[in-house]
Amino acid sequence: MEKWIKLADRHLGIALSDLQRWQFQVLQEELLKWNKKINLTAIRDEKGIQEKHFFDSLTCFMGFEEWPESLIDIGSGAGFPGLPVKIIIPELRLTLVESVDKKANFCRHIVKTLELTDVCVLSKRAEEVGHMPEHREAYDIAIARAVAPAPTLAEYLLPLVKVDGRALMQKGTRGPLEILEAGKVIDLCGGEVSDLLRLNFDGIEGEGNLVIIDKLRHTPQDFPRAVGLPAKKPILTSDDEKYRKLFNEFLNG
Repeated sequence: MEKWIKLADRHLGIALSDLQRWQFQVLQEELLKWNKKINLTAIRDEKGIQEKHFFDSLTCFMGFEEWPESLIDIGSGAGFPGLPVKIIIPELRLTLVESVDKKANFCRHIVKTLELTDVCVLSKRAEEVGHMPEHREAYDIAIARAVAPAPTLAEYLLPLVKVDGRALMQKGTRGPLEILEAGKVIDLCGGEVSDLLRLNFDGIEGEGNLVIIDKLRHTPQDFPRAVGLPAKKPILTSDDEKYRKLFNEFLNG
């Protein structure tokens, strides 16, 4: 447990208190225990949980201009990245959206076990949540990790973000190409890509990208489209020179 904690301090500037160390330890133990009974995650070893779930979740702090007051995590699975962010920011208003009941139930169990407050766990589809008045354009940050390609994620996330808020996508090495593919729908939903951060840290296996999208305008009521459409019929960027130039800048930057 100590190694990833030191790396989070070194690379991300996040120093854990004794309480936070205990909370991450309990989260790891409960995840391992539940994973023996139900398939919560393919990562089943302590090192993998610490690096691929805990540390990787906290890389989203690199996309915060300041610590947010509210965050919604779409397709959170067993609670990542939302729960680690909540542990670091106890006062955060957090919503976890997970349509698979067994995973949502695990999140509820962890919230109760760790005595976390102001956390809402929704067993719903992202398209439904995006049209619920209490959640639409209600969050400083909307985030997703490894849920869907960027054109689909943009349609899930941006309707939930306040104007002047941000959508964050934690992507793999294909992140720059996905920005190009998602350029049109990001624009339609009121967003603009502001940065792409390469995630490659000494002492941590693997690499990826953090896509940062600023919310500049209100999202039209047509978005998100009906359940299933963002995934089945994603709005893809045509051969538009603006997005091609943006892609090349990220690729060569």
